[in-house]
Amino acid sequence: MTAMTRCLDRPGFMPRLSSHHLLRPRLTEPLLTAEARVKLLCAPAGSGKSALLAECALQAPTACQVYWLPLNGAALGVRDFCQRLAQSLGLVFVDEATLSMDLSRWQSAAWVFLDDYCRSPAPELDALLDRLLVTSSPALTWWLGARRRPMCNWPRLLLDDELWECNCAEMAFDQAEIQQLTTRCPHVGQTADKVRHFSGGWCAGVRIALLEADGHPEKTLLDYLQHELFSTLMPELAEAWRVLAHLPRFNPGLCEHLFGFGEGADHLRDLLALGAFIEPWEDSADWLQVFPPLAKLLQDEPWPAKRSWHRRACQWFTVAEDWQVAFEQALLAEEYEVAVSLLRHFSFEDLFRQQNAVLLLRLHEQHGDELMLGSAQLVGLVTAALLFAGRFDQAAQCIDQLARFTPQPTAHLQRQLLARWQAQWGWLLHLGGEALRAREHFLEALAYLPEGAWTSRLMCLSGLTQQALLRGELDVAQGLNREALCLARSHGSLLLEALLELDHAQLLEQRGAPYRAQSLLENVQAMLAGQRLKAGPLVGRIALRRGHLALRQGHDAMAAECFEAGLGICLYSQDKRVLYGFLGLALLAANKGDYAQAFIQLRDAERLMQQRQVPDTVYRAVLLLLSGHFWLQQGRAELTLEAVSRVLRHYRGPQAKQAPPATLELIPRLEYLQVLAEVKLSRFDAPIVRLNALLESARQRGMLCLEAELHLVVGEVAWQMADRPLALRSLEAGLELAGRCQVQQAIRELRLRQPGLLSELGLEPRESVVCAGDNPLSQRELEVLRLIALGNSNLEIADQLFISLHTVKTHARRIHSKLGVERRTQAVAKAKTLGLMA
Repeated sequence: MTAMTRCLDRPGFMPRLSSHHLLRPRLTEPLLTAEARVKLLCAPAGSGKSALLAECALQAPTACQVYWLPLNGAALGVRDFCQRLAQSLGLVFVDEATLSMDLSRWQSAAWVFLDDYCRSPAPELDALLDRLLVTSSPALTWWLGARRRPMCNWPRLLLDDELWECNCAEMAFDQAEIQQLTTRCPHVGQTADKVRHFSGGWCAGVRIALLEADGHPEKTLLDYLQHELFSTLMPELAEAWRVLAHLPRFNPGLCEHLFGFGEGADHLRDLLALGAFIEPWEDSADWLQVFPPLAKLLQDEPWPAKRSWHRRACQWFTVAEDWQVAFEQALLAEEYEVAVSLLRHFSFEDLFRQQNAVLLLRLHEQHGDELMLGSAQLVGLVTAALLFAGRFDQAAQCIDQLARFTPQPTAHLQRQLLARWQAQWGWLLHLGGEALRAREHFLEALAYLPEGAWTSRLMCLSGLTQQALLRGELDVAQGLNREALCLARSHGSLLLEALLELDHAQLLEQRGAPYRAQSLLENVQAMLAGQRLKAGPLVGRIALRRGHLALRQGHDAMAAECFEAGLGICLYSQDKRVLYGFLGLALLAANKGDYAQAFIQLRDAERLMQQRQVPDTVYRAVLLLLSGHFWLQQGRAELTLEAVSRVLRHYRGPQAKQAPPATLELIPRLEYLQVLAEVKLSRFDAPIVRLNALLESARQRGMLCLEAELHLVVGEVAWQMADRPLALRSLEAGLELAGRCQVQQAIRELRLRQPGLLSELGLEPRESVVCAGDNPLSQRELEVLRLIALGNSNLEIADQLFISLHTVKTHARRIHSKLGVERRTQAVAKAKTLGLMA
């Protein structure tokens, strides 16, 4: 916001910036340096147009006259506007022609600011403005702030390089600017993320969030909206805007259906012309949306009429065969039978779109089997959602409902229905740790599933892939994963391809290539984002796996970011994998020595699993494994031994359980942790022999990351047993392999268990200059790094190397991963230290 004050060295009144104003050079510098004669700022109310114009006006060159004309959005007539403009410029007004001639003969450099230009459509005034812009002297620079885009010949000005435009998206506060504002106001207790989430970077929203941090920012924002938007709209337009705010997206066709033929498109056109916070939906040329923070504000408010509008929207999306949005609108309209009828158009992959898994679970809870399990296809969908959430008992009951659809008309169809049952039951057994029975079901299902049930075939292959990984049969896992990926790609299913790439990433990690796994998942995530697929649950799982890989490579900052993001998404989507968000944050806390916080994370994870009725086979062993690690680092080996020994009983003997699919190294880690605790308590029984057996098993299976960990553990135990030569050999082998595979977390955990051990043995890793043959970076990565060292931005690097911006970012991430750093400056410094760059 700005006020007006008389300035001694300027004619008339000049704007005064608020004491809370944040200078934003990223916006003012391009505006001030652009040679265009017309600078246009077009954005809705509260976007910071006046403040930005004022900031530029106060930086005008000394020799340049500044004229500030506050129009306050008024609908002026042509003559009134000419009079006010002439008066502001110190001219004698006669008529438009005289004013136009005076402007065309203007000699000295001057900036004319038209602040808050007419808000309502005014064709005659816009035509006048267009004529003045065309005929005025080049010495005059026009600065125009407006909520709506005047009907001028902007293309001509643009083609003549005489127009510089700044839009709403550019004027929004970015994350760094919001962080500065929250730092200035520490008393408000708001984090930058909360402010960004509430406001979307919209200037007025940010200000309200900071002013009303301890009060009711939503109420203040509603009051602001009432004054700045609703009070300026005709009743029918205000009602239309409220309806559109409750829709995820809309276009002229939908508006015609909602508001009447002929009127709907007119309403939308009028709202767009008035700058009523309507913007493209996800950069689409065909769809629009109400600015999301304001839409959410309206959606949270009670509104009795909204059910009928959602019902009408559901009808339109159903006719358009947009089943996803039609389903969501049916639920909002509380038309549950309609919503269930629409599910016949859904397949297994639709579970990973939007929040469909959550919606299905909610429907099943509220309306039970009678409504939700009316067909074999619905049984499959609900079962998959229950397995996804970890509700295994309910999933078993749901699978049993397939018996209602027997017998089928023919033996062939009966066998296919049985195959579907086996595929679902196989996953239930697999997730419950029943490896052999699950494998039998998967294989039998694959033998009889029809071609049309390709998603069931694909999930059987995924289950077999995970079982092969758990057995350490990496080549078998690779073959199964490749077959499943080919099936997903042949059917054009990007979502299921992304799901299978999670298995692929685990395979790469086991083979000692966590940085390749990280790069793979980054590419998958970018691919999903590029297709505008709202794959919330999948994005959550990808973020958690990326966090795990970043932590393993020693990139704690990146790991924390990924774990926080994945935790939030998985909490919302009710994914049982949310467990690994808590575990990752616990490990990060322990790395800093904050064991109190680490155990709080484990406690919160256990509490959530119990609240959601997830079987303890999913989480108990993993929680106790981490607890054992932390206790051992704290010197409480007796607690570690008790916990680990109790857990291992479930994974030994003829009734042994299979480890959860997301924790491939669970059992060997439990076993080496048991050995470490026994040695610490002097209760050991041939510890080196037992560890060597684990080491040989890992080596035969090609599990390089686990092998590196076990070398370090053998060295630690040998040192405790006073076998210095073996300790040296094992630790050297472990450090070499850990460096090659980027397993920095294993080294860090060794240091936490045995501080000073590596130093005492003279094995603290030292950075040394490498020869060209040992260079971990590819030639292209070196080219990118050299340009980074010269201070080039990612965009400049893309231009110079003729590659895409995304490719540059991918190269940068790989450079960071290979060099074990987190920032550009660190990458350059380490590369120079290693002799990779001149």
